[in-house]
Amino acid sequence: MTDHESQRETMVRRQLRARGIANDHVLQAFREVPRERFVPDDLAEFAYDDSPLPIGEGQTISQPYIVASMIEAAEVEPGDRVLEVGAGSGYAAALLSRIAARVFAVERHAVLAREARERAATLGYANLDIIAGDGMEGLPEEAPFDAILVAARGIEVPEALKRQLAIGGRMIIPVGGEDVQQLRCLVRRAEETWDSHDIAPVRFVPLLPGSVPENGTRAASDHRPAREKGVSELIAEAAVPLPAIDDPAFARAFDRFADRRVVMLGESSHGTHEFYAARAAITQHLVRHHGFTVVAVEGDWPDAAAYDRYVRGRPQREGAPSPFRRFPTWMWRNTVMPGFLQGLREINAGRDDADKAGFYGLDIYNMSGSIEAVLAYLDEHDPRAAAVARERYGCLTPWQADPATYGRAALRRGYAECEDAVVAQCRDLLEQALAHDGESFGAAMNARLVASAERYYRVMYYGGPESWNLRDSHMAETLEHLLDERGPGAKAVVWAHNSHIGDARATEMGAARGEHNIGQLARERWGEDVALVGFGTHGGTVTAASDWDAEREVKRIVPSRGDSFERLCHDSGTARFLLDLSAGDAAARRLREPLLERFIGVIYRPETERWSHYSEAVPADQFDAWAWFDETRALEPLVRQEPHGQPPETWPFGL
Repeated sequence: MTDHESQRETMVRRQLRARGIANDHVLQAFREVPRERFVPDDLAEFAYDDSPLPIGEGQTISQPYIVASMIEAAEVEPGDRVLEVGAGSGYAAALLSRIAARVFAVERHAVLAREARERAATLGYANLDIIAGDGMEGLPEEAPFDAILVAARGIEVPEALKRQLAIGGRMIIPVGGEDVQQLRCLVRRAEETWDSHDIAPVRFVPLLPGSVPENGTRAASDHRPAREKGVSELIAEAAVPLPAIDDPAFARAFDRFADRRVVMLGESSHGTHEFYAARAAITQHLVRHHGFTVVAVEGDWPDAAAYDRYVRGRPQREGAPSPFRRFPTWMWRNTVMPGFLQGLREINAGRDDADKAGFYGLDIYNMSGSIEAVLAYLDEHDPRAAAVARERYGCLTPWQADPATYGRAALRRGYAECEDAVVAQCRDLLEQALAHDGESFGAAMNARLVASAERYYRVMYYGGPESWNLRDSHMAETLEHLLDERGPGAKAVVWAHNSHIGDARATEMGAARGEHNIGQLARERWGEDVALVGFGTHGGTVTAASDWDAEREVKRIVPSRGDSFERLCHDSGTARFLLDLSAGDAAARRLREPLLERFIGVIYRPETERWSHYSEAVPADQFDAWAWFDETRALEPLVRQEPHGQPPETWPFGL
């Protein structure tokens, strides 16, 4: 017996028999059909877990126990003709084909239908036909059916499907609203008579009208009033389907924001490949075609300055350490960044210095790197000022390796022992920067960071919102300085977590905790000249750690909660889309109610996810638009080290 055969037998015994499935035909079908062939290759190891799994196009393969329960309740027998609505990857239809004489399955996503059809042919299931089409209409030309199984929920049972049941035939369908449905058995007793009873509470994706061709466009849907439709249906209608990220049409979908002064691109985790790849494609497009010259990220100024020199073709500072070496290194040292930075460098190569796009860090950390950069600048340009700066910064010297200890010491002693010195240094360099010399501006920004960081590490020990607010105020002020420095008409793309770029006033952090963020501050500063674009996902894998400064792990994301914004997006049935939340349409209006929303940072703890990673927000007030990637994968870090000595041509990554 092979490993998979052993796993199938274990599934039959432990997951099906032990939970009450007794029909021998059903149990034998589960022994025969290889579930691992119906899930993506990277999920094959989970094929025999009793749980749903993503299969692409925003769809899932159902939990084995639920599939078995539906087939058993339908009382499918040898010789029956069966219709399945919502074939997905074809697994349930394949199981049915091992029992019934003839099985027809309808799948609204043409790409899934084709793949399922090919899979069935490879496995030799000749009595199984999988058709791309509108499942709500059924297959009248093949009716009547002895059994109909529907793998998607509806508020009511579609009349067309009821009438395609044979007399005595049984339909199994989840019926109910968005949160929980009842799995219902409907039996046709006579030409105009149906009986029904409920079996168990379940949760399914919605049964949607129309079909989705392989090019991702949508067929015309029904014309029911918006008030009669679920939020997922409204999202499906309003969303703009997106092609693959590497398709040029992907980035062009974001041209609607090209006239804004600031476009902020979010992420619901710090470790998702698609978020980085999408932001890279959008940003290069905006820089190349729409005059954006500032790329500002949730990263530290002195580290980002090394990337900035690279993309603008400037020499690196001699003896400078490699950038972004602190935890979490994968945020800015990952497999997306080399291609992105090289792309910016190539765009800049044909431009005057004033028109070149720069790469900047907005964040408050790496105080030691900023001190080093300030001193290096002054050593070169004003040795006397360098001596004064060393004296001023000497106060912080014992704490540079671990600046958080400075906060503890300052709190214990009851005063800010270094504040006056670092503020004086900041003021001096900011005055010099008025000359608009690029190097002095960079030094001034580093001095600002030191001053902000000194205060940040003090106030963080008092608790409350002050440390968060100080950090985001620093980022917003840095962005404003950058736009002023780059001159009138300068435009910026910002990369930061959804918790920073989504307007805090529309979230628990603002409403309950008194916190603001860079998205809110930007709206208050630039109004409608700002676009806030959140990014989200339903499931997949993510790069994260279990604790701060712990080892990087690839973790499986728990599928989104049934009462979350993410689940509504997942249930729309569209794998990738852009949703305009400022349009004022029915979807946006329905999304002006509080919903749970998931936030994964560099730490992810699935075991406490509801309390550690979900928070209430009002999506249509929080963001101007929402970019959705239903199934995502972990961001890959760079594993090769830079060589010692002279940086290679491929600096700063040494790949």
